[in-house]
Amino acid sequence: MEIKWHDVDPQSGKRRYLCAWRFAGEWRFKWKLVRRGDWTKGLEPTRAMWEHVLDSLQRRYRRREGVEDEDIEQVEKILKEIIRREEIQR
Repeated sequence: MEIKWHDVDPQSGKRRYLCAWRFAGEWRFKWKLVRRGDWTKGLEPTRAMWEHVLDSLQRRYRRREGVEDEDIEQVEKILKEIIRREEIQR
């Protein structure tokens, strides 16, 4: 399963293309700066990226790609852990 979207690269201020994909029960992220360029793997996802993935799973992908409840629960668990870590650091 793949989820693709774009945002603004925090370093250059230019459009950045993002992709989150799940394979063998593990989520991974990649990015690129040009539409037809090569993907750079190993992107460390931010809270906003996880929120986008969760939103996509709950909306579009449930209808189109047969997202299971376990997929949503997995991302919700990851997001809750990120939020908990952020609150501890405050």
